[in-house]
Amino acid sequence: MKRLEDYVRSIPNFPEEGIIFRDVTTVLGDADALQLAINLMEDSLAGVEFDVVVAPESRGFIFGSSIAYNTKTAFVPVRKKGKLPCETIEEEYALEYGTATLEMHKDAIKQGQRVVIVDDLLATGGTVKAICKLVERLGGEVVRICCLIELPELNGRKTLEGYDVESIITFDGE
Repeated sequence: MKRLEDYVRSIPNFPEEGIIFRDVTTVLGDADALQLAINLMEDSLAGVEFDVVVAPESRGFIFGSSIAYNTKTAFVPVRKKGKLPCETIEEEYALEYGTATLEMHKDAIKQGQRVVIVDDLLATGGTVKAICKLVERLGGEVVRICCLIELPELNGRKTLEGYDVESIITFDGE
């Protein structure tokens, strides 16, 4: 069987010169790879007690909802501003060029709930840090952050200092 890393397609110079884009659609498009990815992410949560899985759109939804289903826990989506129908809280965060805003329903997390955040990629950590702030504002406790891929040279762990971060695959700037 191939290693999970072997299923990730690397696209040089996308979206701009000098960037190597790590494409997880090749993981999603292969049944064995998808199952392996979800199983490995779930395994990284062994021994962690949690009530809720929180994940951002869009690829985070795929991994997060699968893990929530398998672990019989709730799933909470985090979306871009203006996409959720009920009352929300929001958190703005920095992008390379500008800012973006994430939202979560105001009633999505209950006081004291233990939360795992799941996403496909940890780069600079800005998206996940914004999600941590949303969870904590609602009274939840982030007990683990689990990402399929980590790009260590972008220092996401530094942004998430103080949080328990696990990644399944790391790609250096090859």
